[in-house]
Amino acid sequence: EAPKKKICCACPDTKRERDDCVARYGPESDRCQKLIEAHKQCLRAEGFNV
Repeated sequence: EAPKKKICCACPDTKRERDDCVARYGPESDRCQKLIEAHKQCLRAEGFNV
């Protein structure tokens, strides 16, 4: 089944937290890994294959 939302609009809360962390510390920062993974989990729950 296809996702009902566009990927850009899914999971706004985890997206915001992830983006804030990446902007401050960079995408490779250990601080951001849990937030990045949480966002991916949310997207998977919405039906996206990430």
